[in-house]
Order: sequence, then structure tokens, then C-alpha cells
Amino acid sequence: MAEKKITNPALKKAIVNMQENNTPENVNHMIDCVMAAQFITPANVSQPRNVAKTDQNGATVMQQETQVQFQLIENGNKEKFFPAFTDEEEKEKWKGAEGKQNVVMTFDSFAQVLSAPDCDVKGFVINPFGKSVAFPTPMVQSLKKQKDERSGGLTKREIKNDENYELGDPDPDEYPIDMMAAMINFFNERDDVNKAFLRTFKRENDDKPSYLVIVDFDGDKMEEIFKGVSIAASPHLNGYELSMMPFSVKFAKNACDGVDPFFEA
Repeated sequence: MAEKKITNPALKKAIVNMQENNTPENVNHMIDCVMAAQFITPANVSQPRNVAKTDQNGATVMQQETQVQFQLIENGNKEKFFPAFTDEEEKEKWKGAEGKQNVVMTFDSFAQVLSAPDCDVKGFVINPFGKSVAFPTPMVQSLKKQKDERSGGLTKREIKNDENYELGDPDPDEYPIDMMAAMINFFNERDDVNKAFLRTFKRENDDKPSYLVIVDFDGDKMEEIFKGVSIAASPHLNGYELSMMPFSVKFAKNACDGVDPFFEA
């Protein structure tokens, strides 16, 4: 069930830009926005009920399950797709959504459902009764693989007290405007990110410098936020590595001292 208002202004603008000027840059930007978005998908959602299941030891246990029956749309070939609405205004254009409950879906959740062996749905369509974009299942699978490859390499590295490093600002002649724009679009789709800073960072023994993205956020979704930052930033690194740090860390606060955030909610 949707607990907050779902809006995707950055994605809607990206779709319009792509449809008006179908350049590779506009297509990639639109896909970045899709990866970061939350969608409304109407469904019939039943109350949780007890279901008998067998656990790994062969014992029967009772679990509560909620049944979700999605409302699907069909194209001219009678192929079924999930509708993915960017907001309530787009959802209200479809009479089939009347009386249905809102289920919040993401690109990852669509990819998971579409990958099921018994799924006969052919993909999902964003705003099927407005400025629509279709994502057929093969395309979803390919993009999901690329996304996992880009975000799967996050590792934690500590900064030791006696370690030598260089901290600075991006070169004005190589300022990563596209990377910052992609991250800003990702942050705009969240309500838990307060501000973000960009520095450069290089350890004494590193071959390459890193962009250091410091994020001030509420709650405990650090891994989710950092994965989203990685997905947004990775296509625009231009030879740099990517490092991320929460603003709550003392080193990060010191690194941001006197520096203006590039994003502020």
C-alpha cells in the first residue's frame, strides 16, 4: 500500500525530453530516472491470511501471506503488461484503476516479478494513457543485469588516523556536470536525503583519484542510498573512482567544512 505521495517530476521531464529529442544522452538519462523512481501499480490486495508452509526441516509452520492481484493492461496483440504510473494524476486516466489499491513498485520489483518462470506478463509500461514508455521483459532483464554489475561492487574501506590522503575540489575544467545532474535526479525522488556534497579524494597509494560524495540523510537506508548514487554516477565517472560517505561521520563533516552542497532538499 502506498504510504506517501508518489511523484516523479524528474522522470516525467526526462520522458518528454527523450521523446522530443531521442539522443543517446536523453535515453540514458531517462533510464537513470526509471532506476531511481517509485511507481503506482493498481491491484486488489487481500487481508493477510494464515497459510501452512513446510520449512527447511520438513516441519509445518503457519505464516501470514497477503495476496496481491495486479490490474494488467493489454496491447493490440493481447499481450499483458504491468501499468506503472508516475503519480495519481496519471493513474486517474485509467478507468481500470478505479476502486483498486495502490501498490508501490520500483524497477527492481518489476524485474523480480517478470523474471519468475511462470510469469506471462510481457513487461511494464510507464504512464500507458499519457506520454508512455514501454519496458519489455528482455529489456528489463538486460538493464537489471547492467544495474547489478554497476552496483554490486560496493566495498567498505576505513580511513586510518595515520593515513596520508589528498582532499580537494573537482577540476573546474573537468567539472562532472552530468554526474551531478544524475545524482540530483536520484536525490529528488527520495524524501530522506537532506543534502549532498562533492569533493575529490586520493589515498597515498591509490593509482586513481576518487569523487567523494558525502550524503546527509535521515533513517537507516545508507546502503540503499549509496547503491542509488553508484548507479546514477557510474556512467559519468570519466576515469575517476567513486567513494561515498555519510555526513554523520566526523571525517565527512570536516571534509564539508566551508563547502556548499551541490544538492539540498
